[in-house]
Amino acid sequence: MSPVSRLPVRALAPRRHDEILRRLSAQGSVSVAELAGFFDVSRETIRRDLKLLSDQGRLGIVHGGAARFEPSEPAMSLRSQENAHGKAAIGKAAAGLVKDGMVVFLDSGTTTLAVAHAMAGLRDLTICTASLPIALHLCHVPGMRVHMLGGEVDPGEEAASGIDTLDAMARFRVDIAFLGGGALSPDGEVTDFTRAGAEQRGRMIAFAGKAYFALDSSKFGKLTPLRIPNFERAAGVIVDANPDTGLAEALSQKGPELIVASLM
Repeated sequence: MSPVSRLPVRALAPRRHDEILRRLSAQGSVSVAELAGFFDVSRETIRRDLKLLSDQGRLGIVHGGAARFEPSEPAMSLRSQENAHGKAAIGKAAAGLVKDGMVVFLDSGTTTLAVAHAMAGLRDLTICTASLPIALHLCHVPGMRVHMLGGEVDPGEEAASGIDTLDAMARFRVDIAFLGGGALSPDGEVTDFTRAGAEQRGRMIAFAGKAYFALDSSKFGKLTPLRIPNFERAAGVIVDANPDTGLAEALSQKGPELIVASLM
C-alpha cells in the first residue's frame, strides 16, 4: 500500500481530485474501478468525488467513470494548426470515398476543410456547405459547383447555422456527407457542443445516401453536452489513429464503421 493511501480518506480528497483531473487531462477518461484501486478506497467514495467534480463543471460523468467535459469548442482559427498531419490523412481517406459526379455535403470545421483540400483532384462534383473557408477554397477548383447554404454566420466557426441552413440542406439530394463533431465519447458516440450543430448533423445523416464523421484523435474520450440524432445510422467514423480497445468496441456496438486513415 502506498504512503498516500494510508492517510485518512477525508484528508485525501483534494489530492484525489487533483490526480483524477490530471488523469483526465492525459487520458480523456477514467473508470471508477481503476480509481478505487489506485487510491485504495471504495467505489462509492470515488463516485462521490466524481459527482463533486461534475457539479463544479470540471468533468462529465459517463457509465462506469468520467470523461473530460468540453463545454465549448475553441474558435476555428485556434484549431486550424492542431494535428494538421492527422487531419490531412483523414481528408485523403474521406476523398477516396468520393466518386466523380457526386453531390457532396461538407460540414464546417478544420478536419472537413482538410477533406475539401484532398478532393481537389476530383471532377464534376456538386458541393453543399455552410463553411465559408470550404466554399472559398472549392469555388476556385475547376469542375466544382459550390452551393453555399445560407443562415447566420458564426464568426468563431466561420460558418452559417440556424433554421435557414436547415431549410437549405433539405433541398439537396446528397450522395455522401462528411460531418464534424465535438467528441468521440467513452460510450462510443459522436457528441456535439451546441443544439444547432447536433440537429444539423443529425438531419444530414438522414438526408445523405451515406454520412461519415471525420474526427481527429484529439477528440477521443472527451465528453460534450449534446447527442447527435441518428448517429447510429452514420456509415462510419474516419479517424487518424486507433482509439483504445474500449472506445473502439463501444463504437462498434453503436453501428458506424471505424475507418483509420493511413498516416503514410
